[in-house]
Amino acid sequence: MRRVRGNEEGAPDRVLPSREDPVARATSEVLGGPLGPRALAGVSAARALPVLLALTTLAMVLAVLVKQHCRTQGWDAPGQFVHLCYSDLPSLFFFRDIGSGAVPYLSDVPPDAVVEYPVLTGLVMWVTALLVPGSGETAERALTYFDVNVVGLAACALVLVWATAVTARRRPWDALLVAVSPSLVLAATVNWDLWAVALLALSMLAWARERPVLAGVLLGLATAAKFYPLLVLGPLLVLCLRAGLLRTWWRTLGAAVLAWLAVNVPVALAAPEEWARFYLFSRERGAGFSSVWYVMYQQGVGVPTVSALNLLATGLLVACCAGVAWLAVAAPRRPRLAQLAFLVVAAFLLTNKVYSPQYVLWLLPLAALARPVWRDHLVWTAGEVVHFVGIWLFLAGFPNDGDPDRALPEGPYGVTVLLHVAGTLWLVALVVRDVLHPEHDPVRASGDDDPHGGPLDGAPDRLVLGPARRAARARHAAPAVRP
Repeated sequence: MRRVRGNEEGAPDRVLPSREDPVARATSEVLGGPLGPRALAGVSAARALPVLLALTTLAMVLAVLVKQHCRTQGWDAPGQFVHLCYSDLPSLFFFRDIGSGAVPYLSDVPPDAVVEYPVLTGLVMWVTALLVPGSGETAERALTYFDVNVVGLAACALVLVWATAVTARRRPWDALLVAVSPSLVLAATVNWDLWAVALLALSMLAWARERPVLAGVLLGLATAAKFYPLLVLGPLLVLCLRAGLLRTWWRTLGAAVLAWLAVNVPVALAAPEEWARFYLFSRERGAGFSSVWYVMYQQGVGVPTVSALNLLATGLLVACCAGVAWLAVAAPRRPRLAQLAFLVVAAFLLTNKVYSPQYVLWLLPLAALARPVWRDHLVWTAGEVVHFVGIWLFLAGFPNDGDPDRALPEGPYGVTVLLHVAGTLWLVALVVRDVLHPEHDPVRASGDDDPHGGPLDGAPDRLVLGPARRAARARHAAPAVRP
């Protein structure tokens, strides 16, 4: 059987949101309306990238301006919460003794000063601290540490948007959903998550370019920065199983494991207890802010013990992943990689004990590739923005340094959590519908199969179940039509 790659015959070379998306078309009227046929002939991915990168730079400038109150007045409570400028970066600079010259995991520090992040993130925290001059716990050093890290995070944002645009192939403008997202502006400088997000985006680009070993190496490095990129191996497995490409998946898995071990083993051997801090902390912590579990706890219906919560959250995640696996092999048409990756990461966030506001960055590029529809992203982003305001105003009322008069009560805060969860569920439901009814998928409606799927793009099915098998039989039973 001849393998068909890329877009179907007769499909346009480039896809522009202003020509196919109603919301983008209406917005483009401010700039003169959608491009006409002559202008379209001059539009290419290479010409889209400078615009995308310029807008990303502007977004990161806005991300710094959002933190301007804290940059000038300091990161003190409750001001950092009331003015929505909280960031882990300057806080952990001192609380983890990095500002005092401690090397994460390796230096002798008090138990509460051990870095609770994976090794690659700890490495970033330490290297950027080396660039901060002076000594002592001063506001000037905290500001310098924040600004140094912002430069690195801005570079990650540029890499993220570039990789998303190139991965999208004929749809580079879908990366606008990342570059101009309010979620990027608000959450980019809360923590170091953009390092893992950018590495995962590069891994998906390498896979799309049919370089499975490089994709595995980048995926292993991403997992060494944050845990969640590891989840993408699941969708890759079931899609390769359906397409009969298990050998390719094994190569990616092997490269990912080796890359992760190369980063982690030296630290684990030198300081096993400190290295394990991240994994123990994840297991021992209770329901965290912004999760459904925390709202349940506020309402007095929480899970009684941490071990029971771990078991329940893990069970729900396994059930969701089993559902995604069934979609992968039973959908009438093989799902796209970005669709399943988005569903798995969203399932992890929705069932996890913690759903911090910066975790929206994990979903942002996956959502842009899985469901590039502006209306749906606006609905999802609205819930995230409301929650971003809600979480900091809620924390402004905590005891000791809090200000109850300017804080958000528990009830309204719980509503903001439910709104950002509902927005994620909204996008999940639409992606599932696209998988079950491919005619609704905007990427496939424009003539592509799986432009992000690399070796999966246009590959024939080898293993199908349920509805997929019936759909295949119907196609084979259809009478041939002579031209």
